Amino acid sequence: MSRTAPGTPVDRNRPRAAVAMKPAAAAALLDAPSLAALDAVCELSPLPVLDDFSTDRARSVLAEAEVLITGWGCPPIDAAALASAPRLRAVVHTAGSVRGHITEACWERGIEVSSAAAANALPVAEYTVAMILLSGKRVLERSHDYRTLRRRDDWLEAPGHIGNYGRTVGILSASMIGRRVVELLRPYDLTVLLHDPYVSGAEAAELGVRSVGLAELFERSDVVSVHAPLLPATRGLVSRELLTSMRQDAVLVNTARGAVVDQDALVDVLRQERIRAVLDVTDPDELPAAHPLWECPGALITPHLAGSQGNELRRLVDLAAAETGRWAAGDGFAHPVRRERLAFLA
Repeated sequence: MSRTAPGTPVDRNRPRAAVAMKPAAAAALLDAPSLAALDAVCELSPLPVLDDFSTDRARSVLAEAEVLITGWGCPPIDAAALASAPRLRAVVHTAGSVRGHITEACWERGIEVSSAAAANALPVAEYTVAMILLSGKRVLERSHDYRTLRRRDDWLEAPGHIGNYGRTVGILSASMIGRRVVELLRPYDLTVLLHDPYVSGAEAAELGVRSVGLAELFERSDVVSVHAPLLPATRGLVSRELLTSMRQDAVLVNTARGAVVDQDALVDVLRQERIRAVLDVTDPDELPAAHPLWECPGALITPHLAGSQGNELRRLVDLAAAETGRWAAGDGFAHPVRRERLAFLA
């Protein structure tokens, strides 16, 4: 494609594109099939990827780029970077949040932004549903007992609270992931409650759930699954009062952000062995070796693995390729990120 002056309409049939992310992300995301999928919808600049917009090579690549394919570790696309990219019109992100690299300068330029958050929501929702069902059968605890005692318990003597029939699941926030969890829970014999101050009772009914207040969600649920983004208003939202109000043997599942939960309070309540917790996120995200949460009975802590990993990364690139193709055809993004919605996104 020949060079065009800034502001000249772009031939979007096969836009020039550059990839910007940290090399480790590129190594995980951009295998041969993924590169082929992207190359089918745009003219990719030769690798290696851009991870510093201030170099001579980066400025040369940016001068031609109409689309940036971004990923984890992309540098901020600030005014200086945009000055080197006069033809840039769109950013297609191969991960979820764009907070780390989309700046005010992008919005002021009118850059169109897409995110693969919808693709990343699915494995998180799948993890959440799996943990809800496993916790209902107390699979992990009973597996530990079986390994320790080397004999089975009598299944006819299992307490009445074990099982998933008729349990109540509370969803905290109808975020993209929260909605996917609701969708995946539909085949099961569960009652699903929702707390989200931005969702009306009528909209909740359309989702197939009942809208309740925050206190009621924690008091009535056998499992509370946290899907609220970390914002100033949600830091510590899951308070000591809410945690102590949970039913005996209830389960808190957190796949959102660790700081949404009052972690000191959670440690205290777990030590009392009143509730259990499944935590894929903590505060900090990697707990110090001596943190008391490690020793809490009833806490299952996983290493932030719910999001896309391994072969699930291909789904992110597939979505990015589809978005690039739509944009090149003039159809707009199916998964746009709106400036006005940033305050409500993770």
